[in-house]
Amino acid sequence: MASLKDVQMKIGGVKKTAQITKAMNMVAAAKLRGAQQRMVDFRPYADQFDDAMTSMSGSMETSLFPLMEVREVNSVELIVVTSDRGLCGSFNAHIMKTAEKQMARLEEEGKKVSLVCVGKKGSRYFKKTGKVRKSYPDIMGTFQMFNAREIAQEVAANFLSGETDEVLLVYGAFVSVAVQRPAVKPLLPIQAVSGEEVGDRTVDSVDFIYEPSPTEIMDVLLPLYLNVMVYHIMLEVGASEHAARMTAMDNATTACVDMISNLTLIYNKARQAGITAELMDIVGGAEALKG
Repeated sequence: MASLKDVQMKIGGVKKTAQITKAMNMVAAAKLRGAQQRMVDFRPYADQFDDAMTSMSGSMETSLFPLMEVREVNSVELIVVTSDRGLCGSFNAHIMKTAEKQMARLEEEGKKVSLVCVGKKGSRYFKKTGKVRKSYPDIMGTFQMFNAREIAQEVAANFLSGETDEVLLVYGAFVSVAVQRPAVKPLLPIQAVSGEEVGDRTVDSVDFIYEPSPTEIMDVLLPLYLNVMVYHIMLEVGASEHAARMTAMDNATTACVDMISNLTLIYNKARQAGITAELMDIVGGAEALKG
């Protein structure tokens, strides 16, 4: 059985760990509120952008626009969006595992796969594969729209040059504070939407008269659409990261409390055993003196 001093030291160490995890939980909760608010505030803009693209792209010839060109897929690029920091449970691991599954599936089909990693965790993990074409570490903590624009322009240039035939986004989708799921979403070529359904929303199909011409508008909107999609995904990953960290630190604090309870029980048993042993020595000594 461990000595009383050893158990006391363990209890003290676990209590300090519980204080740290509780503080990290509170910090993650505060950051989550800001990240979630940014995501919610941006969502109406993204929805209206989708509506505008839907109303124009459905009736247009996609061959007029290089970013909408559908061609035979021989090479695919994955944009893997993870966080910069850890201590958020299995959030990053699930995203990277999903990316690996996509890579394995595509390579089995005989397609060449390259990676663009956004976030330090993904960049470090996939560096060993030798397939990372471009990485953007240390931006997820303070990213802005210009970061998303830089990523979108880099990927679009690679697509337009013919180096890549298809681009997919792999990220952690924010479902709720308790649930974040890895998701895969196509980015390029931009797909024309001809129906009334856009995701889980219904869009009214109306014929508008555009000035200037729809072709000129689409030439401007398509690059902006890529920027909006990438930025929206980064907002989701940012909110998901803080939610996952808050949950992980809450679980860690609960585990520390349980460990303290178990160690306290062990300490009491050891203390009682020590008291019993001392009493036995006293009683034995008294009996020896009587004899």
